[in-house]
Amino acid sequence: LALPIAFATLAQMCVITVNDLDLGIGAFVGFVACVGATWLNDQPLFGLFILALCIVAYGALGALIHLRNLPSIVVTLGMSFFWLGLALLVLPTPGGKAPEIVTTVMKYKTPLMPMTIYAAVAIALIVHVALKRSAYGVVLRGVGGNPQSVARASWSILRAKVTMYALAGFFGVLSGISLIGLTSAADANIALRYTLLSIAGVILGGGEFVGGRISPIGAVLGAITLTLTGSFLSFLNISSDWQI
Repeated sequence: LALPIAFATLAQMCVITVNDLDLGIGAFVGFVACVGATWLNDQPLFGLFILALCIVAYGALGALIHLRNLPSIVVTLGMSFFWLGLALLVLPTPGGKAPEIVTTVMKYKTPLMPMTIYAAVAIALIVHVALKRSAYGVVLRGVGGNPQSVARASWSILRAKVTMYALAGFFGVLSGISLIGLTSAADANIALRYTLLSIAGVILGGGEFVGGRISPIGAVLGAITLTLTGSFLSFLNISSDWQI
């Protein structure tokens, strides 16, 4: 389950980049998983539309937080109950079925190493180049580190925050879809623990809460480390109630 956690960690990293914190990413991933195991499987076009709408909603959430100067912790915590409620409406009881193509991709056998490692390396490098090596990536990180300087340079802080929140939604969608590709079914509560794991993964990977100081490669490595730690605790027969 390293890849879904890695995607959720990158989603959290996007929000932390602009000096905010997302306490609803776990519930959001659970909602995406429920959509993927129901509508995306039964009505693919409608399911894709709902997932695209989720990304737009995340971007709008960033705009709301910025324009109204609201604390992100309070807003995203409130949204976590909203996402959880929607997930229960879509899938009241655990079940559903993941689309066959998603299951095939997630369980594809690659040479030398598991597919998860190749995918994690690829996504880490892509996000690293986008945020750490591009001109606009500097602006996006600057919004979290020194928004006054970014504003004086005539860059839109609102656009930057909407971009990062939309990216968080995009990675959240990838997390939910990859998760059901491994589990083959879904549950509204399937990813609630991802909220804490994603925050821990970002910080473990070298990110900081002050904003702008992040490491995409470190975040992915942090997520993989947490996954391996969880596997080790399970191997020791430690109760899942204590593992998190």
